[in-house]
Amino acid sequence: MSKSLTLLERGTVIFSHELQTDLGRICRSLRFRMRKPKVNRMVLAMCLGCFIMVILYFQSNLKPASAQGSGRSSGQGKSWRSPLQTLYDSDQLEQSTVQVTHQGRRELLEDACRSYTRKRRVLIPEDLKHVIVDDQHGLLYCYVPKVACTNWKRVLMVLTGAAGPHRDPLAIPANEAHVPGNLRTLSEYSTSQINQRLRSYLKFVFVREPFERLVSAYRNKFTRSYNTAFHKRYGTKIIRRHRPSPQAEALERGDDVSFEEFVYYLVDPATQREEPFNEHWERVHSLCHPCLIHYDVVGKYETLEQDSRYVLQLAGVEGQVTFPASAKNTRTTGDMAAQFFNNISPFYQKKLYNLYHMDFLLFNYSTPEYLKF
Repeated sequence: MSKSLTLLERGTVIFSHELQTDLGRICRSLRFRMRKPKVNRMVLAMCLGCFIMVILYFQSNLKPASAQGSGRSSGQGKSWRSPLQTLYDSDQLEQSTVQVTHQGRRELLEDACRSYTRKRRVLIPEDLKHVIVDDQHGLLYCYVPKVACTNWKRVLMVLTGAAGPHRDPLAIPANEAHVPGNLRTLSEYSTSQINQRLRSYLKFVFVREPFERLVSAYRNKFTRSYNTAFHKRYGTKIIRRHRPSPQAEALERGDDVSFEEFVYYLVDPATQREEPFNEHWERVHSLCHPCLIHYDVVGKYETLEQDSRYVLQLAGVEGQVTFPASAKNTRTTGDMAAQFFNNISPFYQKKLYNLYHMDFLLFNYSTPEYLKF
């Protein structure tokens, strides 16, 4: 029986074609093997009963998390309302500017998905490795590297208790926030549990202007002396393939990759044939699948503090934890990205833009004015 997750609007599950086919095959097989009419009727009745039991089983497993106790425990009272209920109840009332903004983003994303995705496929657990689960507060967060994901992981560690005694997210070391196992991902759950959470939890993602995110990833991974693992893993490969007559030391250390060489590596068809992109420069639509998962909140790096506060308000935890303020003096800006693109030829600018085109479209980012093609 297929374990694929077939989703309708807001994560509603339908029974797979394989399930119906398997049950039908069993019933037909038994029916043709039995000769006597009375026995035939008994067998068919048994098949029908089994089918009904399967339906009831799936329905019982797909009740909203708030009803089954997957969100807050019963000890916290029946009056608790899930973030998803809070969001869509507030949509029916007079809306604030923030609510109008987020409703507009949802609608733009849905329109873009309808316009630019030709065929919808089913989700598989592999698609959900970036979706972090907070069962206690009914939250699903798809993390995108270089879009404040370290601070969001810190916040979720505080909310889920994974931070231990720490109540201040910034007290958690950055490397600890990325330790596998500190936070559970949706891919770790069973099929029925995944569907239940997709239907019942508030799903949110934070995105960023694609080329600012890309330049930020380059600066962090290839220009910082402490990132020796990235230099060895990717830098040496990039220099070997895309630098004419490289020096032996550069081939050994991989710590002086230029932005142009990084771009050549990204647009080289051999790169993705060999292995998937690293998550730091993988496209958001490939990490978080926004046309398969209906995100209730699409936060933006450009309005990070406001959007983060909105999510915490929906979760009812704004009094328990505060989203950390980012250090704006080290942030990669549009002007900074423009400087990095000065030395990229129009031909390679176009190839790179085509590579990240869907992220520009889905999240309503304009083509940067500094591009020359």
